Amino acid sequence: MKRHLISAADLTRDDALLILDTAEEMAQLSDRSIKKLPTLRGRTVVNLFFEDSTRTRISFEAAAKRLSADVINFSAKGSSVSKGESLKDTALTLEAMGADGVVIRHGASGAPHRLANWVRGSVVNAGDGTHEHPTQALLDAFTMRRRLGDLDGRRVTIVGDVLHSRVARSNVLLLHTLGAEVTLVAPPTLLPVAVDSWPAEVSYDLDAVLSKSDVVMMLRVQHERMNASYFPTVREYSRRYGLDAARMATLPEHAIVMHPGPMNRGVEIAAEVADSVRSTIVEQVANGVSARMAVLYLLLGGSEPAIGKEVSE
Repeated sequence: MKRHLISAADLTRDDALLILDTAEEMAQLSDRSIKKLPTLRGRTVVNLFFEDSTRTRISFEAAAKRLSADVINFSAKGSSVSKGESLKDTALTLEAMGADGVVIRHGASGAPHRLANWVRGSVVNAGDGTHEHPTQALLDAFTMRRRLGDLDGRRVTIVGDVLHSRVARSNVLLLHTLGAEVTLVAPPTLLPVAVDSWPAEVSYDLDAVLSKSDVVMMLRVQHERMNASYFPTVREYSRRYGLDAARMATLPEHAIVMHPGPMNRGVEIAAEVADSVRSTIVEQVANGVSARMAVLYLLLGGSEPAIGKEVSE
């Protein structure tokens, strides 16, 4: 693996499978009374969050602490950033403190890439602008693999606000690497200009693809990133692109429903779908800790088995 995880495109098929296999080992810890490994003892991980986050920040913090790393949580709102400090100066401060790993979420696409040039430690992209969110794609793939087995040839449908979704971009890249076939479903206004260059099919008709899908991933409409009207009304959007119980009934029996969260219940996903047995939304949160433990372990740890002799003794 490379020293940083900035994009899902950084991962070869072997890299991705190594992370998923390691995450499977890490998931075994959740069944134990003591959920800690000594693997990253003495290492420092900084969570550098310039955007609001609940799941991702807590998930990375839990992952680092379960690996016995020291964790520093940095929030832009209560720091020198609010006084105008640049990303580079913040990075140099972290470098002076000896951070071994920096997990960054930033509103500007490309911020993790710039940060990687300024620090010696490993940089993990926890979401940058509308660009990418590679660890979300990894935990999604991990969830699919646990439910469905091998992803080779699986048909994954990603529905909704693809234009503003870093999750969609990372998932398309990673799932393509793992051999899955991805279809993007959205109104034309919510698809990126260069979507033709993505390794995915495009459809504007949700009902036409549901019966052929193994996985349906619903995306939130990101109103906070919109500076114009992308569809007539929320009700109209929900009618054409929302997943309700009637649409869920047309899915194959084994198919699962995913959502990266946070959800807008009643817009892109109905409450009865979100709470159904087909939904993996709560599993995704739990699997996020395992997947991020695997990433931190492989970037900062070493070549020893993740759950090895030291722990079993």
